[in-house]
Amino acid sequence: MLSPKLPKIFYGGDYNPEQWPEPVWREDVKLMREAGVNLVSVGIFSWARLQPNEKTYTFEWFDRVMDLLAENGILACVATATASTPAWMSKKYPDVLAVDAQGKTYYPGARQHYSPCSPTYRRLAAALVRRLAARYAKHPALAAWHINNEYGCHMSACHGEASTRAFRGWLRKKYRSLEALNEAWGTAFWSQHYYGWDEILTPRRAPYHPNPTQQLDFRRFMSDAFLELCVMERDILRAATPAVPITTNFMGFFEPLDYRRWARELDFTSWDSYPDPATGHAAEASAASGHDLTRSLKKDRPWVLMEQVTSQVNWRPVNVLKRPGVMRLWSLQAIARGADGVMFFQWRASLGGAEKFHGALVPHAGTKQSRVFREAKALGAEVRMLGPVIGSLVRSRAAIAMDWNAWWGVGLDSRPGRINYAATLAEFHRYFFERNIAVDFVHPGEDLGDYDLVVAPALYLLAAKDAANLERFVARGGVFLTTYFSGIVDENERIVPGGYPADLRRVLGLWVEEWSPCVEGETKRVRFAKEGRTVACSHWCDVLHLEGAKALATYAEDFFAGTPALTVNEFGRGAAYYAGTKFETEDLARVLDGVCERAKVAPVLRAPKNVEVTLREKDGGRFLFLLNHGVQPASVALGGFAGVDLLTGGRVRGTVKLEPLGVRVVAVDGGSARAGTGE
Repeated sequence: MLSPKLPKIFYGGDYNPEQWPEPVWREDVKLMREAGVNLVSVGIFSWARLQPNEKTYTFEWFDRVMDLLAENGILACVATATASTPAWMSKKYPDVLAVDAQGKTYYPGARQHYSPCSPTYRRLAAALVRRLAARYAKHPALAAWHINNEYGCHMSACHGEASTRAFRGWLRKKYRSLEALNEAWGTAFWSQHYYGWDEILTPRRAPYHPNPTQQLDFRRFMSDAFLELCVMERDILRAATPAVPITTNFMGFFEPLDYRRWARELDFTSWDSYPDPATGHAAEASAASGHDLTRSLKKDRPWVLMEQVTSQVNWRPVNVLKRPGVMRLWSLQAIARGADGVMFFQWRASLGGAEKFHGALVPHAGTKQSRVFREAKALGAEVRMLGPVIGSLVRSRAAIAMDWNAWWGVGLDSRPGRINYAATLAEFHRYFFERNIAVDFVHPGEDLGDYDLVVAPALYLLAAKDAANLERFVARGGVFLTTYFSGIVDENERIVPGGYPADLRRVLGLWVEEWSPCVEGETKRVRFAKEGRTVACSHWCDVLHLEGAKALATYAEDFFAGTPALTVNEFGRGAAYYAGTKFETEDLARVLDGVCERAKVAPVLRAPKNVEVTLREKDGGRFLFLLNHGVQPASVALGGFAGVDLLTGGRVRGTVKLEPLGVRVVAVDGGSARAGTGE
């Protein structure tokens, strides 16, 4: 379980009582009980109410909120309130304000206008957190701590004086000498050599492309700077409440912060999921990828869906509504993919402010005639029925290798062609999602012993030790696939000489002489000799040479006609595949079908289109989730799976029918079915 105080699936949302008069609070807790809410995140944006000036704290109102929650059996994930600073702070201490790359200051009026490197901000934030920790450490409502909120969401890079000094300190710690920094940054180019640490600036407005390694290191530094804040608060909370779990809410595939490093510092991971209903079935695929990433960051325990919307958000150009049943379906999808908590932003819809049109569990119209509240109440009852799944995990034999450093690197200026790293990861993830193959996201340097298949699309930046780890994975019998423009530079964003991709050359059995990026709309043709078919390719064409690998497909046109486009290399007990071009979705799926077959990786269960299937496991117990994302009924043959549907109490076996947007959660009681075999 995530919290010893709450051995249940978390169900609730962000609660902002500071926006309401106290009589509303009593109505709130009454409705929370009615809806089955057992946990609320409270105090996230309450710094101004908690501290009206530097010397004064006003916790009395918060005491009454906490007491009221405890009296009604509702627990609190108490936020540290440091996500948005009070106006008095920046008036008295202008150094807390962040500065952009053009030298312009961010001012109060929204949120996240603070500099993460400001000593004043850090001092005042630490003081607030110490007081919160001391005051509520033994409060009966406290079940977990919520640090800050969505770090870096609106302001992820500060170039002010404090940040510049901190960046220099970070560089000194990393490189130890200017000679080492100059070598890593390649400052011999364009006369950029540094002779003093105080000459170095953050990468600001420049007439042309700034130094790429300087940009990369600044990305790393800013991620670390925000993480330092998080760890500072965590350490204060840990000292006061060693048994209370601590988290902060991630935002899925959020480029500025290396969540893999962040996850190590937290007791459990959580994230805020807002797929766009207007995108159709791409929405549930998008949510699934974020769920899988959040789960993968801390694979030994469940995670929490900290935020989602009941109905519609307020910040898109067109804010499409979640249709009846979608909120339930998408909430249960999170549990199906490993979550032990389903929360919302927010509990009660605001009457004023920038998010007053953002959906909530209690809408402006109230609850008596609200579809949203009826659905929330029904979902709360169902979540209680899913108690047996608490603590169970999703086990994967396939993985997608990703690295924030590769993401940052491939997106820098002056590349041969543009590669959208997040979109590329999503394309590969969607293949596994649509086939109900459980998949994790892993770092290329981590232990890969649990996996039979690793795919690593667009792994542009790759340290030599991580390349060696991938090579060992293949040698031991693993199946590996990577794509064009992978393994091009080392961790310092410097070319690895010796023929691209130098550190993967041996395992792939090939080398790339040059590449021919395609302009938008341009296609080439590739021929699969064994199947006797010719298909389109686009975006990029590697001109490569074989060194032991076998060509599975060759280009059918241009000056490189007849040269390999897709290869496989037998290496040790495994095999390494390389795609030197971008295939259309259907053709990529055929390629991955073959790769999965070679790795003996198969679906949890074969199911009709738009039916999602996952399996959670613990202590020999298994829980099969079936979710119909379609608008038509679907029938699913369970094969060897049989058991009790936790949502209805009825036994299921053989073939089950799912209504449109329907869900089954089967506590499996035996049979021969095994995860990942498709039996």
